[in-house]
Amino acid sequence: MLYLAYRHLISRKKQTLFTFLGVFFAACAYVVIAGFFLGFQDYLVDQLINNDAHIRVSAREEIINERDLDRNFFSEAKHIFWTVPPGGRKDETKIENPQGWYSRLEKDPRVLAYSPQMTAQVIITRANTSTTARLIGSDALKQQRVTNIKNQMKEGHFSDIAVGGNRVIVGDELLAKIGARVSETLLISNGKNTPTPFKIVGSFHIGIRSLDQGVLFAALQDVQKIAQATSQVNEIAIRVTDVENARSIAESWAKISPEQVQSWDIINSNVLNVFNIQNATRYLVTFVIVLVAGFGVYNILNMIVIQKRKDIAILRSMGFDQNEVIFLFLSQGIILGLIGGLTGVFTGYWICRYLETISFGGGPLGSGAGHMTISFSQHIYFYGMLIALISSTAASFLPARAAGKLTPIEIIRSGAE
Repeated sequence: MLYLAYRHLISRKKQTLFTFLGVFFAACAYVVIAGFFLGFQDYLVDQLINNDAHIRVSAREEIINERDLDRNFFSEAKHIFWTVPPGGRKDETKIENPQGWYSRLEKDPRVLAYSPQMTAQVIITRANTSTTARLIGSDALKQQRVTNIKNQMKEGHFSDIAVGGNRVIVGDELLAKIGARVSETLLISNGKNTPTPFKIVGSFHIGIRSLDQGVLFAALQDVQKIAQATSQVNEIAIRVTDVENARSIAESWAKISPEQVQSWDIINSNVLNVFNIQNATRYLVTFVIVLVAGFGVYNILNMIVIQKRKDIAILRSMGFDQNEVIFLFLSQGIILGLIGGLTGVFTGYWICRYLETISFGGGPLGSGAGHMTISFSQHIYFYGMLIALISSTAASFLPARAAGKLTPIEIIRSGAE
């Protein structure tokens, strides 16, 4: 039967070619589209994971409810009615027991590294130019183990701020914004105290504008002085051995601590929600590809069944049963699906390789080298082949079933008509 299926395919070369091209373009298009979308997602996730902590412990945040202050002001009253009920946030400015956290993190085998931090909103001034920014104080040696900031340095070394002494590392876009250069001096203030001079000892470029344009790094003790919070920390950045397990680890810590504990995916949930939209778009495009390819296979095989009615009558007269005739035409669709799928995913792979070389100027759609980021995950090619086989097999089933139901008498009668 496979030989007969092969003969049917080569006897109608144009029809076979068009059927093959439908399956081929379906598999190829899926590989390219999935590679582009998933590459974009992989790039963003890599940036989020490597440029920030996997888990962040920060000072407690509380929302004040209407009845939270009843006993504080009216301890003897039985019924309290507020004209304007209390509300808003009641945040702590520091982590209450940082030493307890340090001890817990050092004993936990799931923790790869951690870095205490003091983060403060500051005003930076150079000459007549002023702007606001976020000043992050940390132990530079520990911070380098939590993120890959040392690999993002454009000038200087991140470890240069480890010794303290009012040294600061600034994002390159922030430097351009205020017209400063490395080795110059900035004045930094939290808005309440006298501005303190800091020497610029380095610059970094991460590729995320909010960081490159609005963040400075300094030694922990220097930032504590600026924030007037000696020996205090308001954040602990943590890197874990298994980033995929970060959320469950954070949830387990949150149950035993009053501090706010969040994993990287919760912190960046707004960004990750974009992935759901992209995935929905990718699934919709995939459905359309399968539908178009399936209709092409169905129409052509249906025409072949009509043209081969006499052959079917001969086969049935020779003793071939219904299932064998169905297999004859169904196998044609499977053969086209295999050949079209293989060539499609192979061609799609090389198209993706070419797209990877296109300069895209960096940014969220490009890699650090300024080229598009394409995913070459194995499951893309597996699903590409699966789409080709499913679309061709499903589309060929109805014509094959119709061919199997034909009897010699029906064929002769229809031919006589």
